[in-house]
Amino acid sequence: MTDKHFTLNDPESGESVQLAVHEPTVGPKVVDVTQLYGEHGVFTFDPGYAATASCESSITYIDGEAGVLMYRGYPIEQLAKQSTFTEVAYLLLHGELPTAAQLDEFDHSIRTHTMINESLLRFFNGFHHNAHPMAMVSGVVASMSAFYHDSTNIHDPHDRDVFAYRIIAKIPTIAAAAYKHSRGQPFVYPQNQLDYCSNLLHMFFAVPSDQYEVDPVAAEALDLLFILHADHEQNCSTSTVRLAGSSGTNPYSAIAAGMSALWGPAHGGANEAVINMLEEIGSADRIGLYVSKAKDRNDPFRLMGFGHRVYKSYDPRATIIRETCHRLLERLGHNDTPLFELALRLEEIALKDEYFVEKNLYPNVDFYSGIIYRALGIPKSMFTVMFAIARCVGWVTHWREMVADPGTRIGRPRQLYVGPTRRDYSPIGSR
Repeated sequence: MTDKHFTLNDPESGESVQLAVHEPTVGPKVVDVTQLYGEHGVFTFDPGYAATASCESSITYIDGEAGVLMYRGYPIEQLAKQSTFTEVAYLLLHGELPTAAQLDEFDHSIRTHTMINESLLRFFNGFHHNAHPMAMVSGVVASMSAFYHDSTNIHDPHDRDVFAYRIIAKIPTIAAAAYKHSRGQPFVYPQNQLDYCSNLLHMFFAVPSDQYEVDPVAAEALDLLFILHADHEQNCSTSTVRLAGSSGTNPYSAIAAGMSALWGPAHGGANEAVINMLEEIGSADRIGLYVSKAKDRNDPFRLMGFGHRVYKSYDPRATIIRETCHRLLERLGHNDTPLFELALRLEEIALKDEYFVEKNLYPNVDFYSGIIYRALGIPKSMFTVMFAIARCVGWVTHWREMVADPGTRIGRPRQLYVGPTRRDYSPIGSR
């Protein structure tokens, strides 16, 4: 904090209020309103927290106007092109890119902790065969504290490290178990010789009766998606993890809370909604009709995958993933190419329409990620689960940052009350 101040003037009383200003390393300045109620008896009002900095963080930076996304200061474009998801996970957790020896040690630790307790694995038998995979995964993650309670002392730095490595290593195994249960297939155990994404694909698609070889093109595409989804600052699910974690609850419960927030169609479920929309449109000659429907305020139809709460220009992740769609579908020769071509044509038409340009409705990462998941053979019901696997690294990183911060207090938002004023109870016979 500097000695700069932001002054508010009350036109009724003529009183002026000086609020301290915090200077970031990059980005907008932040006005400190923590003493506003205590000293002046007023709250701030910001529905959806659109202009509220809820915490101090050094993990991820977004400039929505310029279309910038950085992890620990590194542009997402550089990481997507040169790094791997495992290396990015290390970067997020520890703040710096690892040396070769550090990355080998980290990678080995993750690979050798992918197994889950057999009793935990049997939990899946209690779920109905058509239960949504996110219901299964979030439920099992919440129950992990009953199996791994040896490392849930949130005030112990060693326990925090054990938890972080453990959940990152095991979340793909849990997700694969949910997928196998939904398919009625036997569970496939993790293979320590495989890298993170190859191991996940093997657990998804291998069966005991046949030999399965992971396609390196598929593993590479999935690795890229995971890098792009690893963290995204104080979004709904990450803020939920921080809010739940601020109570001092065990870390597995905090992560499960984040998963529940991610499940919403306005958040992690958006890529599934994009596929549903493209399938509904069906062909390029129907795009004009649906663009008109999207512009009609009286029509409930919306173009999914366009626009973003933060980005007011092109989502930088969408640019990267768009190119990957081209390469992946071409190299795999997948029959989803027509769907991708439809998406490209929709994007082209929408971005020439003044309505979408004026409202900054550019394609976001969800517009293309579902197409890649489809090309990899992953069903729509698993899209949000895949998102959760990648974002788990970000959730854990934010949770660790919050718990280690001595200034952390339990989250307790306030409200603008618009209900009845005081009134007296009347006996039921006189109502």
